[in-house]
Amino acid sequence: MDDIRRPAATAVQEVPPGEPAPVLRPRGLVDLRGKERAPALLSYPADAVVVVSGLPGSGKSTLIRRWSGAASVVDPRDVHVACEAVMPSFLPYAVYRPWARLVYVRRLRAGVRAGGPFLVHDCGSRAWMRRWLAREAGSQGRELHLVLLDVGAAEALAGQEARGRRARPRVFDRHRRGLRRLVAALSAPGAAGGDGGPVPEAASVVLLDRTTREHVRAVEFRRRAGRQASGVRPGVGRPASGPELDVPRQARP
Repeated sequence: MDDIRRPAATAVQEVPPGEPAPVLRPRGLVDLRGKERAPALLSYPADAVVVVSGLPGSGKSTLIRRWSGAASVVDPRDVHVACEAVMPSFLPYAVYRPWARLVYVRRLRAGVRAGGPFLVHDCGSRAWMRRWLAREAGSQGRELHLVLLDVGAAEALAGQEARGRRARPRVFDRHRRGLRRLVAALSAPGAAGGDGGPVPEAASVVLLDRTTREHVRAVEFRRRAGRQASGVRPGVGRPASGPELDVPRQARP
């Protein structure tokens, strides 16, 4: 299932002040940047693989912790800590980084093949990683979805300072360049078209900025109407939901 059809973009309605934020079922490109309010709940298919991406320090880990009650999670930081725990303290991480990366990829593959909702923490600057995940998910009849945090370099660096953990300058610059290209492609005229767009391997791409990142409080994973309802895993602290925004999948013309 390498050739995943890209649906048309989801229309996002502005919510009048005082009204509950809607539930959003993302399809295609959903740009929530620059909006005063955003949906409080994102709703995905029950077996979706959702990748949360952005610069180191942009808030990916915070967002995934907020959503982690709804799905299994693979975070490279957890892999780093697990590998570090079994290595001699004098051995620098650079020595066993290739092994840690292999463990991370194996956990990703196991998570995709295990079934059920799945959250992935990934920088997003490596298109080959998304394509590989999409192929793995597609082989299991699952969709890949992307949530991308469009946060500037200065704020991301401040986030690293706040957490007391900094990415190496060379690594940060590499991610910054890759994400800059991706965000520019997603922001270009016509990017929301139904012809595949810049990320054809994803069934949806949700763009968040520093404001709307705080509004999306939870995710849920639900089976489509007419299918068995077991396995639904609502997010922790699911907010009271308002109207649902749902645009059905449209095939390419």
